[in-house]
Amino acid sequence: MKQLIPLVFIAIAIVSCGPSTKIVKTWREPGASVTPNANNKTLVIAMVKDETSRRVIEDQLVDQFLKRLNEKAVVSYTILSTDLLKEANEATLKEKLTGGQFTHVLLMRLGDVEKETSYTPGTTTAFYGGYGRYYGYGASWYSTPGYYTTDKNYFVETTVYSINPDKLLWTSTTKTVNPKNIEKAVNEIADVVSEKMRKDGFLK
Repeated sequence: MKQLIPLVFIAIAIVSCGPSTKIVKTWREPGASVTPNANNKTLVIAMVKDETSRRVIEDQLVDQFLKRLNEKAVVSYTILSTDLLKEANEATLKEKLTGGQFTHVLLMRLGDVEKETSYTPGTTTAFYGGYGRYYGYGASWYSTPGYYTTDKNYFVETTVYSINPDKLLWTSTTKTVNPKNIEKAVNEIADVVSEKMRKDGFLK
């Protein structure tokens, strides 16, 4: 389980108006797939500083992602205290996963936040009548100034491990622009990631 500890991730919920979340990159263990099975049991870990946010995120992930597979899913806040998550103790996590008879663990973390500034050039509409009419209307009627906008891009990693064997099965990075609401964020990430998993054949 040594490789699992760095992946006890900080989760973040991300959303903005419109389809703002996109897949940036994915990796899948060759041939790996998950078929809906009543015996499957997944632990969902969302590690954030704020305990309320952690609970909201994990609840939403279970509701919007894992229940679609008709499988058992458990939010980590019911078995891992905030202190345990902060310690990120490998032995404790392994004990919880094996003792709880989990088959998979889904982890999320905020990979990076980048600011992106873009410039939208102004527009000018030419008036092709005589110069007198152009002068009369005034150039200001036909011009709009350019402007700068700054967006925040959030890169979130979603990772799925099998417990026995301890193996990375799937990982993806999503990019979301200008986060606004936790619940909508989780729904959006779940939609994008699950769609990609199905498209790639990871989810049957």
